[in-house]
Amino acid sequence: MADETKLYEKGLEEYPVAGAIIGNIIMIIWIALGAVACWFFSPLIGLVYLVFALVMIYVILRKLVCPNCYYHGRCCHIGWGKLSAFMFKKGNIEDFSASIGLKVAPLAYGLLTLIPLIFIVVSIFQEFLASKIVVLVLLLAISFYSGTAGRKKACAVCKMRLICPGAAVK
Repeated sequence: MADETKLYEKGLEEYPVAGAIIGNIIMIIWIALGAVACWFFSPLIGLVYLVFALVMIYVILRKLVCPNCYYHGRCCHIGWGKLSAFMFKKGNIEDFSASIGLKVAPLAYGLLTLIPLIFIVVSIFQEFLASKIVVLVLLLAISFYSGTAGRKKACAVCKMRLICPGAAVK
């Protein structure tokens, strides 16, 4: 195995299933909050966002990122290695760091937060409601946690952290 595909020896072989379940619940809440935020502006935009987010996160990114990952067929921090193995055949771990999915993923997750934030802020200016503020605060909190502490915690024990350009720890 080349240096660029050297795995982190102390990484977990598989993450706990309970953590994957909790991670997916948080992801679904994040997507739902985004859809509600968009829905405040326009129900149609909320529905389009919901479908886009679910397909992008649970299908497209699983195809673009997961097949070349060590955790393909295993339970990663959010269980997507198992999901990906159900839908797509295993690739080559050596191809992981060159995967187009690693370039698409930050954009997708950024849009997962940015699009609803824009629409909810505009809708707050159109009509102020306390429920919009609650959704905004919860969306910001989950986005912040997922992008900082949540990533660091998952990356700290990931076998892929040495070769993953998106790893929050090295």
